[in-house]
Amino acid sequence: MASVAEIFGIETKTEEYYKIALTHSSYTKENNLSHTECYERLEFLGDAVLKLAVSDVLYKKYPNSPEGELSKIRSIVVSDNTLAQIAKAKGLQNLIIMSKHEEKQGCRNLNSICACAFEAILGAYYLDGKLNEITEYIKVNFNEYIEDVQENFEKFNAKAILQEYTQDKTKNTPVYTVINEIGPQHKKEFEVEVRYNGEVLAVERGASKKEAEQKCAYSACKKLGIV
Repeated sequence: MASVAEIFGIETKTEEYYKIALTHSSYTKENNLSHTECYERLEFLGDAVLKLAVSDVLYKKYPNSPEGELSKIRSIVVSDNTLAQIAKAKGLQNLIIMSKHEEKQGCRNLNSICACAFEAILGAYYLDGKLNEITEYIKVNFNEYIEDVQENFEKFNAKAILQEYTQDKTKNTPVYTVINEIGPQHKKEFEVEVRYNGEVLAVERGASKKEAEQKCAYSACKKLGIV
């Protein structure tokens, strides 16, 4: 609890909430514990807290933006990549409790696990009566990511832009294919190509398939002169 309070700068009261928020499902399975003793339920709750706080910021920050654009910005801002980046910068991954097998595989640093634990902590703070404090934390710590997405929207929204362009041209859609996986499980990179009408438009790498696809789409958009 002291470590969580130090990372988030918010006092903690109920120890059980934070213990569950930092427990991966592999640990509960390894020790024959109930599924309610891992972070998945708290992650569900924390996801709602996060989306509400970010939605509030977006609604007030961009009063002239339509709902569709705000939704797209929010989906990027609350993605695993963003959450993991913040979690790792704070050292939250070092507090996660997981099975011996997952530990040996280096899963502690996986973006998906770090992001889930981060959201679960938000849920724990909510249950601990700290909604106002954790909402303020989100508004302060996510503001730079919100501004980055808004200023570079074409880069972050490249997949949608490319699909809209190609469908308008021929009604065909781009096809993304993983052509290579590089590195160990906890530091794996995915190499992805994007094809359209049989032509390879771009090949890029990313820490996840989604990230590699997004990079591919942006490179393809630049090649086609769309952005």
